[in-house]
Amino acid sequence: MKKLSARRRHPLAALVVLLLALAATGGLYAAFAPAEKAQADTSAQSLAIEEGKKLFAVGCSSCHGLDGQGSSDGPSLVGVGSAAVDFQVGTGRMPAQQSGAQVPAKKVVYSQAQIDQLAAYVASLGPGPVVPTKEQYTSTDPNDVAKGGELFRTNCAQCHNFAGKGGALTKGKYAPSLEGTSPKHIYEAMQTGPQNMPSFPDTTMPEEQKKQIVAWVSHTNDEPNPGGLSLGSLGPVTEGLFGWIFALGSLIVVAIWVAAHTTKAKKS
Repeated sequence: MKKLSARRRHPLAALVVLLLALAATGGLYAAFAPAEKAQADTSAQSLAIEEGKKLFAVGCSSCHGLDGQGSSDGPSLVGVGSAAVDFQVGTGRMPAQQSGAQVPAKKVVYSQAQIDQLAAYVASLGPGPVVPTKEQYTSTDPNDVAKGGELFRTNCAQCHNFAGKGGALTKGKYAPSLEGTSPKHIYEAMQTGPQNMPSFPDTTMPEEQKKQIVAWVSHTNDEPNPGGLSLGSLGPVTEGLFGWIFALGSLIVVAIWVAAHTTKAKKS
């Protein structure tokens, strides 16, 4: 009887076994769950690339080649990255309606989901700048506006005008106005250097400085103009010319009218 009593299990033994089993199950889940999540992400990315390839074949391959290798009608897209696609297609510049000195912005053809798929396919052709996150182009520091204004006047005003209203270049090309351009697209333009614009990678212009420029442009676009007619914000030369031609011209017209309606003029 003593031997049987000695071999009896402790009352808590079953609970310990149950806890060990649960721990083992949790460990197995922790070991396999990340792999399942990664596999799901890979599958979603592969699906996006496949859908993007179909869209590319219909809307882009006639100029850029079936594999994005480029042709006489369009440059190679290998290595341009997803940011270039998001900017060009997201602003309506692509697909282009016709060739010319510069492709203008127009109504967007694709939905954002389709743009993401096109970007995923082009990104699969070769590494390049990726679409920025909201944190990369959204400023929370009120001092960024002033710092961004200094950077803009140093690096951008020569083409885009000191107020971002755009300006003419050579051979029919131009720097477009930045009015109404979204912060994400401004950031992507600095990343990729579309058309005549030079690119500003992080090695040339750090991410923080690009964010500051975006903050200044966004502030300028949102700031009300108390003076009303801005005359393109081209500066004192334009404003002075306007004053001489229209203001002085109006005074001359008024003087002639007054002279024509004097008593002496009526008698004669």
